[in-house]
Formats: sequence, C-alpha cells, structure tokens
Amino acid sequence: MSKKNLRSTLVTLHLLFAGFLAPAFFLLAVSGGLYLIGNKGSFPVEVINVPGAASLDFKSKTIDADVRKVLADAGIDHKFEYVKSRGADKIHLRPTSRTYLELTSDGTVKRVTPDLQGKMMELHKGHGPKLFKLYQKLVALGLLGVIFGGVFVGLLAPAYRRKTIGSLVVGTLAFLCLALLA
Repeated sequence: MSKKNLRSTLVTLHLLFAGFLAPAFFLLAVSGGLYLIGNKGSFPVEVINVPGAASLDFKSKTIDADVRKVLADAGIDHKFEYVKSRGADKIHLRPTSRTYLELTSDGTVKRVTPDLQGKMMELHKGHGPKLFKLYQKLVALGLLGVIFGGVFVGLLAPAYRRKTIGSLVVGTLAFLCLALLA
C-alpha cells in the first residue's frame, strides 16, 4: 500500500471511529463539565422499611443472593445487576445510573433517584449497566485508536508534520506541568 493510500485509509478510519465515539465523548464532556462547574446532580433519597435488612452480612460471599432474598421477602421489586460494596457499612445495588437502593449495616435502606445530571455522572464514572460498561471499555480503546491514528496521520503528511509535532509537544508539556502541580 502506498503512503498516500495508507494515509487516506487511516483518515477514513479516524473519521469513522471519531463519529462512532462522538456520543460517548459528548456525554463525558457535558457531565464532566457540569460537575466541574458545580452541578454535581441531585440524588433525592427516600428511606424505605425493609424487614430483615439489618441481618445482612455485607462481607458475605453470598451478599447478592442474600439481598435479593431480603427484598423479595419484603415484597420489594427492585431490579439490579450486582452489589457494590461502599466500605464496611454500606452497599449500593448497581447500576446507580437509574433509581437504586443503598443499604447500610444498621438496616437502613434508601431508595435513591438521581436526576439527569446524576444519571449522566454515574454513567461517566462507570456505574451504569454492565452492557454500558462494556461499551465504555470499547470507547476507551477506540479513543486510543483515534489519538494514535490521528497523530500517525499527521506525521505521515509532510504538510501537517510540523503542526502535529508542535501540538503534541505543547499538549504534552501542558499536561506534565499541570500534572506536576496536582
């Protein structure tokens, strides 16, 4: 394959991947940007009575089944994919990108209903459904491909080589300076 054909193929792949990944990047930019300017979302809480919740052992290897049994016995129909420990005294029933339950070791059960920003932040943080988490892993790999592919294409094209190297150096220096100050 000639250098021109390789560059053309890489540009096409770069554009296709960038287009496919754009919705995920949009979610990250909007949710992360709002979070950084102070809009962290709202998580209204409703305490619900769940008999038997105080008897749960959060360190049990069968905590998932134990929680499902306690909820079923209490007549609470709450669908969740897995249990996430939040320390020794609290668990969340994930995904937390939709209404979820938070259980504490003292037997308190809270129904938490995140607003739109809260839902977006939970997805942003990887707390969504397992299928969405898989999608996010693929997006991460795709982002690496877009980055390295874009730099490679810039280095292949003589007209863009200096600009690519310059922006890469400036971006790297900015990152290193800010990272060292962190």
